[in-house]
Amino acid sequence: MLPALPAADSVPPARTPVLLELFTSEGCSSCPPADALLAKLDELQPVTGVTVIALEEHVDYWDHLGWRDPFSSADFTARQQRYAESLHVESPYTPQMVIDGRLEFVGNDSNRALHELANAARTPKTPVHVAVRDYSPDRVSLDVHADAAGSSGDVWLALAETGLSTDVARGENAGRNLKHSAVVRKLSAIGTVKAGEPFSAEPLVKLAKQWKPENLRAVVFVQDASGKVLGAAEVALAR
Repeated sequence: MLPALPAADSVPPARTPVLLELFTSEGCSSCPPADALLAKLDELQPVTGVTVIALEEHVDYWDHLGWRDPFSSADFTARQQRYAESLHVESPYTPQMVIDGRLEFVGNDSNRALHELANAARTPKTPVHVAVRDYSPDRVSLDVHADAAGSSGDVWLALAETGLSTDVARGENAGRNLKHSAVVRKLSAIGTVKAGEPFSAEPLVKLAKQWKPENLRAVVFVQDASGKVLGAAEVALAR
């Protein structure tokens, strides 16, 4: 006699990856609640059917106002500016959350975040896969694949580190210890997906000595010319 098959509702539903970007700064007094919200969404994964792929990107336009954010980069400021243009935002601001490159809102609005994450999961995604090929303390090589899709787009690779904190000495957050999750340490384009053609790559990434390997993850996503994220995936680097 064959064993009984499990009930249909006993199989956990598939989870849809949704890219959640937070533009933030340690020099901004309204940003710490948004940083904490991103960390909770990343850790708890509270939205049914959704895998939240979180990236925390620190802009540099607050750096001249009393505190230089050690994680800030002009590249993230430029990326946020491109979103401002594609999403018709009058000017960049912090904290700002962007979901799948398709919509934006104030980054400390937890109800909006939960609602929009659930909505984003209903959009069909390009399957993206990333795995660790080889790992050493100073570099990691990855296997990246994106299935053939109806749209073209750039393939981006982000290295993000969690478990970070800073004792802020000056500026609007002076005297506070700020904690961060999924801080983007490196962001680069690694290729292009062409409509109807599969994509594969084996990027080799150097790791800085100050990064903690056990807290690092690689995030790969495909983004079209309009800024929309077509698909995403992530993998922890340490085994």
